[in-house]
Amino acid sequence: MSWIFLKRKKIENNTVIIFMSDNGGLSNPKVRSGTPFTQNAPLRAGKGSVFEGGVREPMIVKWPGNTKNGTIANQPVIVEDFFPTILEIAGLKKYKTLQSVDGRSFVSVLKNNATKLREKVLLWHSPNKWIPKDGPGINYYSAIRKGDWKLIYSYRTGKAELYDLKNDIGEINDLSEKNPQQIKIMLNLLTVELKKNKAQLPVSKATGEVVAYPK
Repeated sequence: MSWIFLKRKKIENNTVIIFMSDNGGLSNPKVRSGTPFTQNAPLRAGKGSVFEGGVREPMIVKWPGNTKNGTIANQPVIVEDFFPTILEIAGLKKYKTLQSVDGRSFVSVLKNNATKLREKVLLWHSPNKWIPKDGPGINYYSAIRKGDWKLIYSYRTGKAELYDLKNDIGEINDLSEKNPQQIKIMLNLLTVELKKNKAQLPVSKATGEVVAYPK
């Protein structure tokens, strides 16, 4: 739906536009033919990866009378937050859903970009083989973020990587060896979230058994 269409219908001032990409840009030209059209730097990796280049996407919201042009909100949100946000924008307060609502509304952030929501755990889980060739954070990985800490976990190797996104947005410096206690905390949190969401785990070809939870 283009802005021109909205203006032609005279509904541009009564329409909320929410735009967000579904993943980071394709960064591996060898997997598919042709040259990639995107560059995710300084973020690491790209589409299909649990590193920031694959999960941190651009997002724009235009809500006439509420959002201000040119403002930026440094508040992490995730796609499941859209549902309760849209319901609040629509003025729906008493409603029933067949499923549990995983997200939370970020309407307060849209009205005031300086608003800070309570800290929320963000989880990305890819227990399957997405493409034939492995890449950084691609195929059989999980990632979890709490605050500025982010953990990357490989189900193939059992290796856990730890990054401080506040000081290392490119996920270059793995701090796992220097922070064993934080690794333990994040691994436990990852397992708790996976169990809570009844997440599917990979199956080992060697044994035919489901792999163990991260630990």
